[in-house]
Amino acid sequence: MVVLVAFCLSLIFLYFWQEAKNDYNDFDWISYLKVGYWFLWSTVVLVVAAVLFGYIALLLVLAVCLLSEGQQLHLHWSHKIGTVIVLVVSLGALVALSHLWKGEWDTVRLSFQVTAPYLHIAAIAAMSVLSWPVALYFMRMSNAGFRVLILSPYLAVLLFLYLIPLGMYSPCIREEGTLGPKPKLIGHRGSPTLAPENTLLSFLKTIESGGDGLESDVTLSYDGVPFLMHDSTLKRTTNVKDVFPNRTNENAAMFTWDALEQLNAGMWFTKNQPFSSMGSLSDEDKQRAANQSICKLAELLRLASRANKTVIFDLYMPPGDHPYRQTWVNRTLEVIFESAIDQRQILWLLDEMRLYVQSVAPGFQQTYGMKAPVKDLKENNIVKLNLPYSDMSQEDIRMYADANITTNLYVVSEPWLFSLAWCAGAHSVTTNVVQSLKRMDRPMFLMTPGDYRLMWILTDAASALVIALIFLLHGWRERGLPCCPESPVNLTSGFYNTFKTEIDMSASSDSEAKSLPTTPNVRNSEGSISSAEN
Repeated sequence: MVVLVAFCLSLIFLYFWQEAKNDYNDFDWISYLKVGYWFLWSTVVLVVAAVLFGYIALLLVLAVCLLSEGQQLHLHWSHKIGTVIVLVVSLGALVALSHLWKGEWDTVRLSFQVTAPYLHIAAIAAMSVLSWPVALYFMRMSNAGFRVLILSPYLAVLLFLYLIPLGMYSPCIREEGTLGPKPKLIGHRGSPTLAPENTLLSFLKTIESGGDGLESDVTLSYDGVPFLMHDSTLKRTTNVKDVFPNRTNENAAMFTWDALEQLNAGMWFTKNQPFSSMGSLSDEDKQRAANQSICKLAELLRLASRANKTVIFDLYMPPGDHPYRQTWVNRTLEVIFESAIDQRQILWLLDEMRLYVQSVAPGFQQTYGMKAPVKDLKENNIVKLNLPYSDMSQEDIRMYADANITTNLYVVSEPWLFSLAWCAGAHSVTTNVVQSLKRMDRPMFLMTPGDYRLMWILTDAASALVIALIFLLHGWRERGLPCCPESPVNLTSGFYNTFKTEIDMSASSDSEAKSLPTTPNVRNSEGSISSAEN
């Protein structure tokens, strides 16, 4: 039971972390804020989860094999310690992640919408394998109460698994011809797996990869120049520690543009490699990336205007003692107007001073950052919602679409999550991997209801047939094999008690041979060893 509980917890931990892969960069960023330096902690956690699961899975397989032959699992003390370690680490990790990153459970919930049909097949297969030891002990028990005790939970779980598809829902299970168009792709800070985030090269890579829009973060310098920077400080993505060592933790908005121009915004990328999925970059790309500098908003807008790409950005309010604290929105609007970009290419996300922005820039596509009643959105001229992917809902997306309000989901980088957004009807997604998602021509896990019903029925029927045959086989063995007694064996005092058998001896057998132990694993006298001696 301890091994089984440890296996279940390690499986949940591994599944949780595998499905959280979409947000590994966020986890690494949070870890960076805590420890002060960049490292791919997400990959370390994945390796630990995989090792723990692999180890305990091997022990569980060994236990099932031994139980299937009526043997006891005698673990070495080192494996007992290992099992406890798996149990404690998996449980501790799940508790810690639930406390520090509880929103990621929404990702796990969403993942079931695409993985549930396949998890169902895996669970049915596992129950079919487990039927072997269950049938063995069921047939060997003479006490009816113990028979019910061992068989009832097994049948209850099996019936639940057989019927659970009735409650499954996935937008990717749909009739042919009902799938909507592929969502448009907006580069999250450009293409941060190909070039340093929020640099001109990063946005160029997005355009080269076929992206439809550009997403960024805008901060206002001390002398009123809007520039692109996600963090509140410059230490993660620039060499401010080397150039201005006494200002490492200072707010980025408190630097003048002259000071910002002295910083390198690319060397950290080639040194830290912030994404495990970056792959290999050519020497030319590495050199270009290492020479990047901080990008102005004006440069991004000119690039988007030439390439006819939409632009969406978070605009950060400067600190209280900043000279543009009261006029930061006006100053940003001035830069947008000076760039001469078509107003329809701007997705205006900032809610503050929205009415004023609408009056001076009526062409902006007003975008709202959370769900709201359709009536309220229409009154504020909202034409697009920018929502975290955890808020994904096919019903809500359809409801907003009926009111001519499109939905953008962020940040969607894993193919399974993009497939789910596609099936749910999202108009666009913000992603770190435009180059990968652009190559997808259909959602993963897409199937018709008829195909799914066929898969479900065939799986359940095949499983029921295999389990029935296994029970019949064990019943035949217990009644028909020479080594088995004609009457049921009493094991109610424990699975591993010794039971007696009758050994047919020929008339010429001597008395010494007749005194051999009569355990179920006794072999002939030619050098074999009994289970009791083992």
